[in-house]
Amino acid sequence: MKKVVVLHSGGLDSTVCLLLAISRGHNVISLGIDYNQTHRIELDYAAAQCARFNVERRLIKVSWDKPQRVIPTNRSISEIRQGVSSAFLPGRNGVFLMLATAEAAGLGADEIWTGINSVDFSGYPDCTPKFIESFRKMLSFAIPKGAKLIAPLQTKSKPQIGRLAKRLGLNNEDTWSCYRPRITKTGVSPCGACDACKLHQFAWQF
Repeated sequence: MKKVVVLHSGGLDSTVCLLLAISRGHNVISLGIDYNQTHRIELDYAAAQCARFNVERRLIKVSWDKPQRVIPTNRSISEIRQGVSSAFLPGRNGVFLMLATAEAAGLGADEIWTGINSVDFSGYPDCTPKFIESFRKMLSFAIPKGAKLIAPLQTKSKPQIGRLAKRLGLNNEDTWSCYRPRITKTGVSPCGACDACKLHQFAWQF
């Protein structure tokens, strides 16, 4: 049985990764990053998912004075695919993967799984196959006998990921993707307009 650390934000892609690793019989550990994100509700979703599926949850807290980004809204899927998004946070995935690698080394894990994919959008340079391959090469020098980096959703479209989520027991409301959560009289709800919301909606249109 492999020990697998899954970078798990509570969003659709990372939660599908978590359940996919479980379905393959691995010893799975969920790893979250608290980086003072405005959409911190995702951490609560991830914790609830771990409780539901009986998965160990670990959290790394990062004190990061990250740059503020403009979150685009009401864009079509074709617009989202066209270029680098203003929401792109430089260095985020590199930082997350390096932290996960260090955590995996401490835990003696065999693999690190990430939900990174780029078929339906091009706005995040650190989600591309070239980035993943470059990171793997860097890791071969940084930690020669360390955990392997796995990106099982890399070549899947959002609807394909949505269908896989359904097969693994998830519903539309079970994950959190919104970057602009709204406080309402009944609690917190997704904005429905940011790129993350649009891609989430697209994923479940099957």
